[in-house]
Amino acid sequence: MAAAVAAAAEVQRLQARLEELERAVYGPGPQKPDAPTVADGLVKLQVALGNIASKRERVKILFKKIQDLVKYLDPQYMDRLIMPDASKLQFILAEEPFILSQMALLQRVEALVPLLDSPQVKVVPEHARRLRALAQIHVQQQDRCEEVTEASKQLLEEYNKMTVLLSKQFVRWDELLTRLEAEKQAKPAAGRKAGRVF
Repeated sequence: MAAAVAAAAEVQRLQARLEELERAVYGPGPQKPDAPTVADGLVKLQVALGNIASKRERVKILFKKIQDLVKYLDPQYMDRLIMPDASKLQFILAEEPFILSQMALLQRVEALVPLLDSPQVKVVPEHARRLRALAQIHVQQQDRCEEVTEASKQLLEEYNKMTVLLSKQFVRWDELLTRLEAEKQAKPAAGRKAGRVF
């Protein structure tokens, strides 16, 4: 019963396609009663091709090979030729553990889907706005920190320069003081020697 209904539906579909083809060939509007239909033209064409095929042996052979040609033009023909169904089955069975693990992961994801509807996830956009504001404050503080670091480096450089200059000055003063003390000690000793001579 179902097959008959399917066949009737297929016939109606083909008839609708033929009518559409006739409209495309003959133009829209009502057809003349004596106007040929596409179906009549196809029947005449089939008869003419049959007559030609019966007269020529090569054409007969070609018509017999049309089924093979259709089979070879099928895009899945190479797949079936290269990998038969038994090999495909073995391939699937070899991948069974991987397929089962993926299925388990998908089931886990499906079980976790209700969490996506939780209130905590629904407020994420609000938290994102807050987080953006905090991130902006953080960037500003980083910039300020870099400024402070740069200023501290400059102060340390100035301190080091000042320390070096003061060290050099103290060394000069020490040298000057040492020399003056040596001269002072040399003068009284020279004066005592001079006093003994008189």
